[in-house]
Amino acid sequence: MIQAPYFEDFYVGQDFSDVPSVTITEGLTAWHQALFGDRSRLTLDHPLCRQVTGSSSVLVNPALVCNLAIGQSTIPSQRVLGNLFYRGLQLLRPVFVGDTLTTKTKVIALRQNTIKPDRAASGMVALEIKVTNQLDETVLHFWRCPMIPCRDANADTGHHDDFSIMPESITDEQLLAHVPAWDFAAYRARFPETRAELTFDEIRVEAADTITLAPELVRATLNLAMTHTDANRSVYGKRLVYGGHTIAMAAKHLTLAFPHMMTMLAWFRCDHVGPVFEGDILSTAVTCVDLIEHHEARIAKLEVSVQANRGPDAPKHLEDSQVLNWSLAALLP
Repeated sequence: MIQAPYFEDFYVGQDFSDVPSVTITEGLTAWHQALFGDRSRLTLDHPLCRQVTGSSSVLVNPALVCNLAIGQSTIPSQRVLGNLFYRGLQLLRPVFVGDTLTTKTKVIALRQNTIKPDRAASGMVALEIKVTNQLDETVLHFWRCPMIPCRDANADTGHHDDFSIMPESITDEQLLAHVPAWDFAAYRARFPETRAELTFDEIRVEAADTITLAPELVRATLNLAMTHTDANRSVYGKRLVYGGHTIAMAAKHLTLAFPHMMTMLAWFRCDHVGPVFEGDILSTAVTCVDLIEHHEARIAKLEVSVQANRGPDAPKHLEDSQVLNWSLAALLP
């Protein structure tokens, strides 16, 4: 039997890059669309996509790109108790149908949780993840932090690394450098109302959505975390929904709040502040906190909060609560 690593098995510099590359097909994008119902125009309207991006292939929803990258990075986090957060995620270039993505994952820091008499030992593993396409161009770069149990419930590993190595700061210059050379004028010619002034008030998306098919997303994205497919491996006694599922549902809600959002450029930070289970109903509130003008495009800095209305499969002791705190940058025409 191939053993998944415990916290004691990790060391800084450890490489977990021996995973299959994935070619993004139209079938995969259609399936992801069926799961989340995203309304991004450039991923749905092929003639518009060709006109704006100049590519003969269709743009891939960035939520799918991120879900695949996270799934490909789960060899070290098969025993995960929960993925705590993401930091400094930058979508460096667009991904199109037909592109093949390869993900490389490296351990960069380790920190054991405080030892307590009533809690089995565990630790946090800081992972750096880089994704390249078939041309060896980096398309995605980010950090994430899963919490992993120790093999020995009383272990004291002595790991106490500085986690500030995972940056949540992304400069405006970096964001501007990631804006693709698209024909934004063509988009505005099709939709002249897109230059309407943005509100900086909180937008509460009225349409909530129910989490379904959670294990199917896990399997399709090569995610090996056992807690997402086996309730016996979950600390809650119920299958824990993969965090990327929650994020992708929130991303769909963003396309309701901002119907002309073209793509995402970055996540400054993304914190899973509560667990999500199959059947939970998620609702989203979003606030635009800053706006960068860039020639013919705009970059909106958004703060997103996701609330879970607990469904029938949630543990009975869990109340409705916030489950996601997400800060990102989106590209607008």
